[in-house]
This record gives sequence, C-alpha cells and structure tokens, in this order.
Amino acid sequence: MKFFLAIFAVLALAAAQEEEGSKYTSKFDTINVDDILASDRLFRNYYLCMMDEGRCTPEGNELKRILPEALETNCAKCSENQRATAIRVFESLSQNRPVEWKALRERYDPEGKYIEQYREEIEKNGIKV
Repeated sequence: MKFFLAIFAVLALAAAQEEEGSKYTSKFDTINVDDILASDRLFRNYYLCMMDEGRCTPEGNELKRILPEALETNCAKCSENQRATAIRVFESLSQNRPVEWKALRERYDPEGKYIEQYREEIEKNGIKV
C-alpha cells in the first residue's frame, strides 16, 4: 500500500525534486494538501495538469516527472510524512472524487498492476478501490 499511496502523496505535492540516490526533497511538504482536496478550483488545476489537459505549476510538473519512478520503486525515496499525506489523498480521491480517481488510475496504472499488487493491503486499511 505504501507504494500505491505514494502516488497520491506525490499528487498532493508532498514529494518534489530528487537528488541521485537520496530521498525526495521535502521542500513542498508544507503545502496544505487538505486545502487542495477541499477546493474544486485548486483540485481541478492539479488534476488537469496530471492529465496533460491544463497548465502545471512547478510542483505539478515535478509530480509528473517522479510519479513513474515512485510507482516502480514502491516509493523508496518517500519520507514518512509523504507517505502519511498519501494516505489522506488516496482516501479523499477514492471516496470523494471517484471519476477523477478512475481517470488517474487509468492514466498512471493502465494495466491495473499497481492497484492489484497492493489491493489487500489497501483494503486492510479500510479504503475501497
């Protein structure tokens, strides 16, 4: 689950630029993810960025850059704070924005391999996928 949740930590802008062989930087960890999730306007801007349908902030561009690696490596470079943020984002998207959640999954996990790989662990935490 940590791996799959990390996707949304990144989506929440908890992760950012990385240095070779180290953790993702914490420079965006102070962004208020709850404000983004609660605001239709802010969420839509980040969502459209992730879907390549809108302009991106520097954070959004960074998210798109590191997301494939985070998926492939079980978020090996994520901090615990980034993982905790991921849980909040994952729950919010799956429960409150199912259409966008489905579209993001289709874009970043088109074969469903990540969701299936972590389905049991995700559901153990009470999150429906």
